[in-house]
Amino acid sequence: MASLNVGNLGEYLREQRRNAQLSLRQLADAAGVSNPYLSQIERGLRKPSADILQQLAKALRISAETLYVQAGMLDEREREALETRAVILADPSINERQKQVLLQIYESFRKENALDTESTESTEDTEDTADTEAAGRAADADAGRSRGSSGGSSATDGSAATPPSN
Repeated sequence: MASLNVGNLGEYLREQRRNAQLSLRQLADAAGVSNPYLSQIERGLRKPSADILQQLAKALRISAETLYVQAGMLDEREREALETRAVILADPSINERQKQVLLQIYESFRKENALDTESTESTEDTEDTADTEAAGRAADADAGRSRGSSGGSSATDGSAATPPSN
């Protein structure tokens, strides 16, 4: 059987199993899968479902999200976000309302940072355009002064820059 592209999932599982000092048969029994199936997963011949990965993670006492990342089912950043949420939800020192508020704040920061990343890329383009437009306006102003036009719309007394008083 040809090896499927499952990343280093099989090697990672084998390493975790050995760290837990479990035999292949012991892990298979604890996870509720067959011994040959687990062997095939470790050798990269089978790609397990998310449910099987969750059972294996529980038996190994590791995060299921870690196995999802190894299997290519979950992005590393998504895993970190899920783990952060799990830690917040598991904290016994704060009540449910506080947990929900904290999760909302966390999500708003994640969205803001994602927007910042996107806007930084587009800002570079915008800054180039703004520099070009500013240079054009400066050239127009220079041309107006050299022609001696008064530029009736320009406020030379500073009144346009002064906010109205309350």
